[in-house]
Amino acid sequence: MAEFNNVHSVTEVSEEDDAKHSFHGMFLEPQEEKRSMKALLVKHAKKTCSCTPAKIKDYVFGFFPILLWLPKYKLREYLLGDIMSGVIVGVLLVPQSIAYSLLAGQEPIYGLYTSFFASIIYAIFGTSRHISVGIFGVLCLMLGQVVDREVERAGYDLEPAALSVLTHTAAHVNASSSPLNQTLQKLTCDKSCYAITVGATMTFIAGVYQVAMGFFQVGFISVYLSDSLLSGFVTGASITVLTSQAKYLLGLDIPRSSGIGSLITTWINIFRNIHKTNVCDAITSFLCFLVLIPTKELNERFKSKLKAPIPVELGVVVVATLASHFGKLRETYGSSISGHIPTGFLPPRPPDWNLIPNVALDAIPIAIIGFAITVSLSEMFAKKHGYSVKANQEMYAIGFCNIIPSFFHCFTTSAALAKTLVKESTGCRTQVSGMVTGLVILLVLLVIAPLFYSLQKCVLAVITIANLRGALQKFKDLPKMWHLSRVDTVIWLVTMAASALISTEIGLLVGVCFSMLCVIFRTQRPEAPLLGWVAESETYESLSAYKNLQTKPGIVVFRFEAPLYYINKECFKSILYKQTGVNPVWVKVAKKKAAKRMLKEKEADSGGNQTSISMDFVSEPLGFHTIVIDCCAVQFLDTAGIRTLKEVCRDYGEIDVQVLLAQCNPSVRSSLIRGEFFKEGEDHLLFHSVHQAVDFALGAPGHSGASASK
Repeated sequence: MAEFNNVHSVTEVSEEDDAKHSFHGMFLEPQEEKRSMKALLVKHAKKTCSCTPAKIKDYVFGFFPILLWLPKYKLREYLLGDIMSGVIVGVLLVPQSIAYSLLAGQEPIYGLYTSFFASIIYAIFGTSRHISVGIFGVLCLMLGQVVDREVERAGYDLEPAALSVLTHTAAHVNASSSPLNQTLQKLTCDKSCYAITVGATMTFIAGVYQVAMGFFQVGFISVYLSDSLLSGFVTGASITVLTSQAKYLLGLDIPRSSGIGSLITTWINIFRNIHKTNVCDAITSFLCFLVLIPTKELNERFKSKLKAPIPVELGVVVVATLASHFGKLRETYGSSISGHIPTGFLPPRPPDWNLIPNVALDAIPIAIIGFAITVSLSEMFAKKHGYSVKANQEMYAIGFCNIIPSFFHCFTTSAALAKTLVKESTGCRTQVSGMVTGLVILLVLLVIAPLFYSLQKCVLAVITIANLRGALQKFKDLPKMWHLSRVDTVIWLVTMAASALISTEIGLLVGVCFSMLCVIFRTQRPEAPLLGWVAESETYESLSAYKNLQTKPGIVVFRFEAPLYYINKECFKSILYKQTGVNPVWVKVAKKKAAKRMLKEKEADSGGNQTSISMDFVSEPLGFHTIVIDCCAVQFLDTAGIRTLKEVCRDYGEIDVQVLLAQCNPSVRSSLIRGEFFKEGEDHLLFHSVHQAVDFALGAPGHSGASASK
């Protein structure tokens, strides 16, 4: 038979208060203990390994959500909105795909490949109806930094003369003879070819990480990426993106900086070479900004009235391409252009397995950021439109959006907020919209792509920077954020500064560590007020927060608003001593000194006769006889916390002050019992409410004894 915990069965009261203070026993029957871990694992294994037709069907439909929603597709109701949103997003995505390829250190055609495959694959595996998966600027920046590093390691940034010699030598040397020959063999593939090889390999590894996280159901990692942390990271990375694109605005030919402090290094190089600015590129950049920024502001301001946003980026690309082609800007002014963009698809090629050790660590932050943004956007729009998404399936979806395209010369993708907002606002109902977007990009790949040959790179840089507006405008929200939460604002600032000034990967790590430290500091120095009684009720609230609260004579009510564990145990004791105004250790020492002094005086007066002096005789009134600790905000105790409570109860008990615990949750209560906090038979001295504890303290005869005694 299960034991009964008598949480409050005290019935001893003073005779004169017997009618006023009547205590009734409260019995709680504990639930049966949960099964052992071994039994739970066996049960889960049997459930997982069982194979029935119904289970296979559920698994297949869960893994391919398109099989669930496509047969139920309402053609008349959904088709028009899906086609409109798919076409509009596709039109916006074409110039952005070309522009972000530059950011990732790739040729424009690879950005179009990436957007095409991501749109189609997510429609098959994804559970969100609204998000747009494709190229994301921050991930392109992180990828581009690794690509530049590996390209330089392979020797592609050598002087042209040296490069030609090495390439010629590589054709006549056996590649297996030495490590040097392996490097020379790589040089038979040109720089563009090797760059996409690095990008595709890193994309493959990031996708494997994401699928593994979905398989092992470790989506909880995203909880460590708070909104303020992600926002600060994206803003810091956006500053780095802007910096990396600044040289294209001015037409400067300077090496791309990478590693720690690359932002500062890049700006130093820009100002050192500012006299080499290409006037044609600078004027083109200025004119494009003059068109793009105001039009985007109009799109944002009148988005509720516009049926679809004005495709200003596509218009700028078309006009700039025509102007560059017919004005012969490359031949006349030396402007840098996109160059040849082939049509069709290249044959599939597996990632370079030899590169995996070089990029495996770099792929971890890309994988985490990619799935965190995708899952958060999926859940946000699902909540807004009243349906549910599966976080683990979303990780599978974004993982396959990276793994499968990596065999087709593509690079990293994730959900993107700006395009998702456009997609939602233009009538999207299902992922048929994503398929339509893929068809628009396919049309460009098969027919239109070569027409962008004369497009200036400075125009692509302008498009990239113009799309950073949302992240950079977060600076305007800082006063409001500071008013709401200073801690979140500091996390935002630290993450943003670290991501911009150090590096994106280190900035993310700094942000996670700093936000966790903030949580620890909050529990290390928590609020711990004294409580007062709300008249004509059983409620106790903070004396420092509310007026007109009453206190019971001889009783101090104290609330500690944090878990009690090894980090804050000393803080708990120091705040308790400060709030009550009594440090029991000091009181005991003072009593002993006073007793010794009085004993000496007595011995001197009585001629050396030994006389015992009562400790009560030398003690001074403390002003209270009971401390009630409200444990409602104590989520858990560790061994150090239990030991601290024992010490507090013992020390106060030695100066005739009892300590009572109230509102302990089951976890804390269980920890106290397991930690032998109570003496035998005294585990009933736990109170469900502060009011019950105060009533007991007022009714206890003599007001003496520690918390573990009646």
